[in-house]
Formats: sequence, C-alpha cells, structure tokens
Amino acid sequence: MQFGIFTVSDITTDPTTGRTPSEAERIQAILTIAKKAEEVGLDVFALGEHHNPPFFSSSPTTTLGFIAAQTQTLQLSTATTLITTNDPVKIAEDYAMLQHLAGGRVDLMMGRGNTGPVYPWFGQDIRNGIPLAVENYALLRRLWTEDVVDWSGQFRTPLQGFTSTPRPLDGVPPFVWHGSIRSPQIAEQAAYYGDGFFHNHIFWPAEHTARMVEFYRRRFEHHGHGAADQAIVGLGGQVFMRKNSQDAVNEFRPYFDNAPVYGHGPSLEEFTRETPLTVGSPQQVIERTLGFRDYVGDYQRQLFLIDHAGLPLTTVLEQLDILGEEVVPVLRKEFAALKPAHVPDAPTHAARVAARTASAAPQEVDAR
Repeated sequence: MQFGIFTVSDITTDPTTGRTPSEAERIQAILTIAKKAEEVGLDVFALGEHHNPPFFSSSPTTTLGFIAAQTQTLQLSTATTLITTNDPVKIAEDYAMLQHLAGGRVDLMMGRGNTGPVYPWFGQDIRNGIPLAVENYALLRRLWTEDVVDWSGQFRTPLQGFTSTPRPLDGVPPFVWHGSIRSPQIAEQAAYYGDGFFHNHIFWPAEHTARMVEFYRRRFEHHGHGAADQAIVGLGGQVFMRKNSQDAVNEFRPYFDNAPVYGHGPSLEEFTRETPLTVGSPQQVIERTLGFRDYVGDYQRQLFLIDHAGLPLTTVLEQLDILGEEVVPVLRKEFAALKPAHVPDAPTHAARVAARTASAAPQEVDAR
C-alpha cells in the first residue's frame, strides 16, 4: 500500500498571525514539503491543478518535473489533472515527457475540478463537464497507446495521422486514477477502463464514500478486469496531530474555522464526527485510518492533506515527521497483515512494464 500526501496549493492567510505568504514563498514551501515527504519515507506526493486565486498550481508538470530532479524514490502524481478543460493532446505530451524525466515515477489523477468558472476560461461549457471528461479521456488513451491516431469528436478539431511525442516510457503510459467525490459517471469511467478510482474522502461521510467505491468495484468486475476486491482504490483525508489530542484540537481550530475549503460552516467537532477529518494524537489517526478499510475494503493508496488552511511550513514539516516516524510505519504493517494475497498492490511503472512483458512472452506448451 502506498502512503503519501496531497496538496490543493492554496495560499491562505495564517489566522493566528494575520500573515499571508507570497506566491513565491508558497511555491518554495511546496518543494520543501515534497522533498521532506521522501525523506521521512512516504511514497507519494500529489499536486492539484487550479487556475484561480487563492491557488498557485496552474502548471503541475513544471512543479513535478522540478521535484523529480531532486528526489529518487517519490512517486509523483496530480490531484487532479483537469481532463475537461485541458486539451488531451497536451496532456498526452506533457505527462509522457514528465514520465521520461522522472524515470517512470509519475501517475495522474483525472478530474473535472471544483471551480465552475474555469470552463469558459478555456473555451468550454460547464454543462458539458461529464461528456468532456468521457471524450477527452478516450482520446488521451488512444494518443498514448496508438502510434498514429485518426480521430474526430464533438469538442475539438479532428486529428489525422497524428503522433503524440514523446511516446510513453517503455511503451507503458502513466497509470491513471479517476478522482470524483460525487459523480458515478466518473466511477463508471474508471471501472470501464480498469483504471484506479480515487475518492477525495474529505467532505463526505463514510456512507457516501462507501457507496461510491462499492459502485466502482462492482462495475470493475462487470467489465472483466478482475474481482471487485481487486479494483484499484485510493482515498484522501486530512489529519492534524499532536502528542496530546486536545493540544491538536486547540492548535488546529483557528485554521479549520477559517479554511477556504470548509471554514465558516459546521464546527470542528461536527466535521470530525461526520467526515474522515482526524484531529488528535498519532494513535487516533492510526485507528481512524485503519477503520477506512471497514467500509471501502482493501485499498492501494492513502493520501493525507496536511498543508491546507494557512498552516505555517514549520508546522507542516512537523506533521510530516509524525507521519513518517509514528503513523505510517504502523499503518504499513497493519494494512499488509490484513490484505489478502489476491488483492493487488498499488500500480508502479516497473510492475506494469514487467506485467506487459510477461503477458507478451510466448507460453510454453506441454508436448506430453
């Protein structure tokens, strides 16, 4: 199982000091956070895509390429890539290039985003969100798997004899997760192609997450990719930890109350009771996270949000130390002990190349 962190790239005023970091400071902080994630033994760093304030991450490939040059083992992902407003030709090119630069340590999380105005900024209509996601992804797959593509569709100009360059590393495209909070059509898309399904798992109660994941699993099996419990599932979640749980609550409360994503609504206590947000001791985070398996089954990737809502960099780095030293080692051991042998591990480039090679090898025939 892979463990890591994801960031939504917000630039938020620290409510305890009144100070707002500059774009330059926040971008440099993200680089520090990513390198620290590898240092403490995490597997994945995922970066969102936004094109509006108060977010800075308009070009994830640029940032992830820079991080790739300064890390050795960290899997780099998006959280998310906007499949609706990005041209699939450009996605194919950009992420194949990043895949080469990172030595295969790249995957993508496709999504529609949560900012309605982004559609007209890129010449699209939000009312076409689902059809855009379906058509654009179908084209993206062809661009990665076919050397020469002839194509026509509803939302972009036709392609004739087009070859996307560079070609995917080792002939194996980056693995794709489809991220959705509430759209069964996206879970169906992930299941149809045998891709991964990632549920953000921050805003909604466990019952909702369980329904979405169960739907994806059933459809994954229906489309012939394996048994339902072999489907590839990832979860998000947010945590804030201190040795003493009440200290964690007291320290995190002003950040929660003023967070641009979920502040000024339900209380911290209500939110932690009704959603997976966990604010407390490392042991509480371990127990809560292990409990996710009870309603989604065995899954392959767990990402934590730890830098949201104006938390200062020093605090975020402290959270990473706690994750790496006290939380993730226990979670690795416990989840591994529970996972049945037939449930697959999280996909990696090396494993997918090996699987393709094995499937292409001639089978020995018993002549007896």
